[in-house]
Amino acid sequence: MAISEKSVVDATLMAIDEINQAGGLLGKQIEPVVVDGASDWPTFAQGARSLILNEKVSVIFGCWTSASRKTVKPIIEQYNHLLFYPVQYEGLEQSPNIIYTGAAPNQQISPAVMWSLKNLGQRVFLTASDYVFPRAANTLIKKQVHALGGQIVGEYYLALGDQRVNDMINQISAAQPDIIFNTINGDSNLAFFKQLATLDQHIPVMSFSIAEDELNLLDTSIMTGHYSAWNYFQSLDTQDNKAFVARFQKKYGAHRTTNASMEAGYLGVYLWAKAATNANTVDISTVHEFLKGLSFNAPEGKVTVSAMNNHLWKPLHIGKIQSDGQFKIIWSQTVPIRPLPFPSYRSNLSWQRYLESLYADWGGSWSAPAARPASNGTAK
Repeated sequence: MAISEKSVVDATLMAIDEINQAGGLLGKQIEPVVVDGASDWPTFAQGARSLILNEKVSVIFGCWTSASRKTVKPIIEQYNHLLFYPVQYEGLEQSPNIIYTGAAPNQQISPAVMWSLKNLGQRVFLTASDYVFPRAANTLIKKQVHALGGQIVGEYYLALGDQRVNDMINQISAAQPDIIFNTINGDSNLAFFKQLATLDQHIPVMSFSIAEDELNLLDTSIMTGHYSAWNYFQSLDTQDNKAFVARFQKKYGAHRTTNASMEAGYLGVYLWAKAATNANTVDISTVHEFLKGLSFNAPEGKVTVSAMNNHLWKPLHIGKIQSDGQFKIIWSQTVPIRPLPFPSYRSNLSWQRYLESLYADWGGSWSAPAARPASNGTAK
């Protein structure tokens, strides 16, 4: 997961540097302590526990995959600590100890599915990594596709990091979908798009985890014309965003790109600092309360912490990949969308039982075992 996670770390550190250069927080400099999760969920959990007990940190920013967040969540709650989580995810969760600065499904996946079925076609193939985010996301996608009169013509899961995509590509070729909804995470995408480009027909892909950083490692000639849905793109044409991109590239190099998850990591630092300033303390319980309803003018636009569920009200954009590795924004919902992490057609308890069944099936883990072969299994 390093290809996705590194920019979030860099953006988080940049926000801390900016605050320190402006005089710090409550008269003191913020000291960052960085722990490498190593794409390993137990390592994330150990790191969170060490940050709380040994480093005595005031707040934690981090995690990318939902599997890493799920392992960290009980530790954060056990010690009544505070985590800012910067990535779009499957929803079906809210915690008084987590501020979700990425998108809930109704702020990314659901609008993109509706747009795709209207503009790209009704026959859908699902490609995914085999862990909790794609499994849960595809459960929601299938429900929506059927409700909109579409058809799921195939579904295929890869273990995280698996490069063996030939069987997946063969099934896509046989199914002849109009559109692929892609929730593959990390470097498995490199093999997936490379092999997909070998097919005779161009099948458009709508990705929910491909952003500018991932495009830097992909051959843009095979990516041009595919799509992603995010709350932020580097190409967003506003003065605030242009200034943000300029600051990031001045700090890390003109070759670096910005993306939605790193922007969500960046704004999380400012939300925390603003709440601490208003509260005149970094006491965790007090900052919790001052975060409720708090707004910040981020590079993506104005965001607000929902007092109901600790998610952010956020805009949404659909981007089409260009030959220069950037996204042309072709559709936007600029009025911030209310976060609804739990789809209402099932009870919260029913969703919890569904997640527990995945956890049990994977032997007490939030992702399929690494040695598990690729499968075309259907999510429960």
